Amino acid sequence: MATTIKPLEDRVLVQPLEAEQTTASGLVIPDTAKEKPQEGKVVATGPGRFDEQGKRVPMDVAEGDVVVFSKYGGTEVKYDGQEYLLLNARDILAIVTK
Repeated sequence: MATTIKPLEDRVLVQPLEAEQTTASGLVIPDTAKEKPQEGKVVATGPGRFDEQGKRVPMDVAEGDVVVFSKYGGTEVKYDGQEYLLLNARDILAIVTK
């Protein structure tokens, strides 16, 4: 039986993308000097929160979107050997389109 993580309300499960390993000039960045990634891929979304009238507010992001999120937002989750962030929808700052 496969187990999945399904976020509740307006929460989003994001898999952070790897930070750059080298600088623009070609210098290798050691692990201790790397910054936390602020970009990731949306793995799952909750159904959305309820407004004051009891209506569901739809989510702005969907599974598969690449997003930019707050540097220190969310909760780190390790599951099945993978690292994820469980973010509130308000911690997501933008959707990246290429």
